[in-house]
Amino acid sequence: MPERLSTGNPTLDQMLGGGLLPGTLTVVAGATGIGKTQLGISYLFAGRSQNEPQGAMLDLSARGDSQNHAGYAQSLFDADWRSVAPDSMPSGSGNEWVFDSEVRMPNALNMLGYSGRRVVRDQMDPDQWNEWQRQLNRSLNKMIGFLYGHLVRGTRRFVIDGIEPSDRPEDSLQMELFEYAYHRVMRQEHDWVARDLLRQDFRHYADQVAAHAYSNSEAACLLLCTTPESMLDQLIDRPLANGDLGALANTLIYMGKIRDGLQMRRGLYIAKHRGSQCDDNVRLFEIDEAGLQLSAS
Repeated sequence: MPERLSTGNPTLDQMLGGGLLPGTLTVVAGATGIGKTQLGISYLFAGRSQNEPQGAMLDLSARGDSQNHAGYAQSLFDADWRSVAPDSMPSGSGNEWVFDSEVRMPNALNMLGYSGRRVVRDQMDPDQWNEWQRQLNRSLNKMIGFLYGHLVRGTRRFVIDGIEPSDRPEDSLQMELFEYAYHRVMRQEHDWVARDLLRQDFRHYADQVAAHAYSNSEAACLLLCTTPESMLDQLIDRPLANGDLGALANTLIYMGKIRDGLQMRRGLYIAKHRGSQCDDNVRLFEIDEAGLQLSAS
């Protein structure tokens, strides 16, 4: 069995039978502010203790405020976090940068910008939806270059943050981008990703593509999803419909609030974890300057 990937939280690793499995999708679902982003940042930096490169984040948030990734990276790991917009990425086609180990890849790519714009089709008029589509088509190659550039440098941990609730996932711009990033890049054979990125220049770079081959079975993705439900019981009780991200994921983790008398506390529950046994108890947790702190039992 391949080496498990630490989540950065020893207690959660133990609950997961040793950690997450390489090459799988993990969905972390919970309301805004419950602690998903702190967990995601810890997962990205946990690779350093397993002799891996630091992970990378695809930020799909379009809310008017950032998710404070840089603040968490600084406070938890004393790390300099660099997030860029697609326009700040080099062009993927016809450039050496993607294979140049001297080029420092940004930690995160923010695809949609913190503009506060709506991202679900039924919340927009046709002109707004078409303008979003044109903008994303212009930025898609930059997203491929960001992910491929990390993959050829040995990055195997990815976090996709900012997924917001949608009644119809097929009408969500964020879900459209997630589907492409996960299925067409992370899960795709390395040379097909290179073809998608380099296009007419692929033959020119064929030797470098071969020299930077990697196994797509090793990359693992943590997807952070905001839910309309805030209570943990609501999350546990809701059915998983066909096509639901939780139904498709290898591992599904819920984070929500628990009423304890006159107090509201936070709880975590592993709803699904294929590949090994896992702890099926609800664990209380707090968030402090050291990150997410799970109770021992």
